Amino acid sequence: MSLTAAAALALILSFVISGMIAMWYLAPWLGKRRRAEALTFLLWTQVFRYVALQIFSAQQFGFGISDAGRDQIALGDVAGTILALLAIIALRYGLGIATVLTWVVVAETGWDLANVTVIGVREQLFAKAFGSTWLIVTFYAPFLWVTLALTVWQLLSRRREEPRGATT
Repeated sequence: MSLTAAAALALILSFVISGMIAMWYLAPWLGKRRRAEALTFLLWTQVFRYVALQIFSAQQFGFGISDAGRDQIALGDVAGTILALLAIIALRYGLGIATVLTWVVVAETGWDLANVTVIGVREQLFAKAFGSTWLIVTFYAPFLWVTLALTVWQLLSRRREEPRGATT
């Protein structure tokens, strides 16, 4: 099996499995939590996007990505990490800006994941990814898409709920 075929299969399986977990377990669990708590839980999955900084090491050891592509990926994910942390803090303390910050995370994440997909296709990164880069692309990225969809669902379906802190 080629690297591209293996990555595509792993990606499909990750989307299917993440979707099943989301529908069968996460959605019902989130529905039993206060809005701030549900959003906080989902935002924590975004915090670890700084793992993309490994792209500097991967490039140094042979991952064939352009410097521009590398920098866009790293910057987008570090920005997503920082924004998610700010939204979590705002949710925890019941700050009025919490919902706006969460929508900013949604917008940044959606844009970044789409941009990374374009970079990946343009530079044929599926055929070049190995090690931790391969795992991030085939396992973590699909999970981010699924939790992003859950976050949008929570924001839209529970928009009338009083935004209280996650611990109050």
